[in-house]
Amino acid sequence: MATAETHYTLPLPTFDKPVKLLIVVAPYYKDIADNLIAGARATAAAAGAEADLIEVPGALEVPSAIAFAERLADYDGYVALGCVIRGETTHYDTVCNDSSRALSLLGLQGACIGNGILTVENRAQAEVRADPAGQNKGGGAAAAALHLVALSRKWAGSSKGIGFRA
Repeated sequence: MATAETHYTLPLPTFDKPVKLLIVVAPYYKDIADNLIAGARATAAAAGAEADLIEVPGALEVPSAIAFAERLADYDGYVALGCVIRGETTHYDTVCNDSSRALSLLGLQGACIGNGILTVENRAQAEVRADPAGQNKGGGAAAAALHLVALSRKWAGSSKGIGFRA
């Protein structure tokens, strides 16, 4: 069981300029989403980052909202949060695969995204993963976004740019 394992966690990066994150959450399972948000906000605050929050209807809309913000707003990074619990149909597979793929594609284009969309078999797994005092996957997603922001700033002067070019 994953809860019995220990994993190495990178220390949070430090910044010489303010960092502004956008947390995008699909609150379908509101209590789980609230815990993910709490973890993400605490991690952002620990790194001195400001974090705004928006809600979208479901996990499939999270990447679209991040894409809009990447084009139209002024954020350094993004934290994708939500929860998909396996049901009786293949809809679970579609939502998990498509939301993850879309977030990955945005990342490859240069967006600094931490993916905290839980994909679990049951509610108990989600509760353990979302709990800020437990696995704190919301905090982990915020940390991932912050690490990517730090990398993008480190390499910002490079002539190669970030991500794919048309």
